[in-house]
Amino acid sequence: MTIVETKYAQLADAAKPLNLRGGARLGPVTVAYETYGELNERKTNAILIEHAFTGDAHAAFYHKGDVKPGWWDDMIGPGKPFDTNKYFVICSNVLGSCQGTTGPASIDPKTGKPYGLSFPVITIQDMVMVQKLLIDHLGIGKLLSVAGGSMGGMQAAAWAVMYPQSIHSAIIIAACHRHTAQQIAFHEVGRQAVMADPDWLQGDYYDQAIPKRGLAVARMVGHITYMSESSMEQKFGRKLVKKDALGYNFSKEFAVEGYLEYRGQSFVERFDANSYLYLTKAMDYFDLTEGDRKLSQVFSGVTADMLVISFTSDWLYPSYQSQAMVRALKANEIEVSYVELASNYGHDAFLVEIAEQARAVTNYLAKVYKERVI
Repeated sequence: MTIVETKYAQLADAAKPLNLRGGARLGPVTVAYETYGELNERKTNAILIEHAFTGDAHAAFYHKGDVKPGWWDDMIGPGKPFDTNKYFVICSNVLGSCQGTTGPASIDPKTGKPYGLSFPVITIQDMVMVQKLLIDHLGIGKLLSVAGGSMGGMQAAAWAVMYPQSIHSAIIIAACHRHTAQQIAFHEVGRQAVMADPDWLQGDYYDQAIPKRGLAVARMVGHITYMSESSMEQKFGRKLVKKDALGYNFSKEFAVEGYLEYRGQSFVERFDANSYLYLTKAMDYFDLTEGDRKLSQVFSGVTADMLVISFTSDWLYPSYQSQAMVRALKANEIEVSYVELASNYGHDAFLVEIAEQARAVTNYLAKVYKERVI
């Protein structure tokens, strides 16, 4: 069992704050990150892993006392796709989160209290800007690859556009180049559930009861979008908590009801309600075309080799959104590989449907390293 520790870096301060996309300035900014494997002498084997919405920097191996490893341990480690015998793998917690990097639950040095809603609204591009500062801090001139799924895939796409000379390749999994009305709508339902909780207190709840009920409902709604209809039917169907015992009341009688309640309750124990608001809003703002440009124009400056992966049953980020990016990249004669993997797991497939995804990533990274680095 390999034990790792989370590290921290301060990448901005009050004297030299971040200039955020929305016009606000933010400092100090601390970033939580973990590394796996060793950086080679030429610093040519570094890979940045981007986590999804509610993820964190702990992508692989174990923290001391952990029962379970990091969230993508199936993909990161010796002999795995992101092979730590070959590559130096980095994962940082995103700006606005509540897992070690500066966010709304962090202390505002001006007041000595948590920022709450005084924390500036952030974007995916702001997250990527902070990650670039971290890579510079680590002394890495050019990343072998940036890889991630879902919100992590959005960040990988933004890296390719924002810092084309700083990466050799990007792996975009189950993601999109901009949120659709439906994707925004699901997030808005979640945000309204949080803000309707009487314990939310306009975001100023940190020394009082947290808005558990609203945040749990928001997570329940979100979790439905991560699964496919077939996976839910296969796992739950119309199974009852108590066999053949319908009470004809509003208790939780169906197994799926109990499962969603468990997901909601476990979520509130590890995540901040305000971070939920800020990160969902960041994803909703995400639009590489900025509303009026063609995607092919946006990708015209991309120099990285690209791998795009989607899943057949993902209805939250369906394959047509990945295919739109592929077409735009090909229109610019950018080297791009596209794989659509068959799966019944829905959007969560990138976390659980490992075998085929692992082969695609392993072969792709070997190709990129051979063609771009050696």
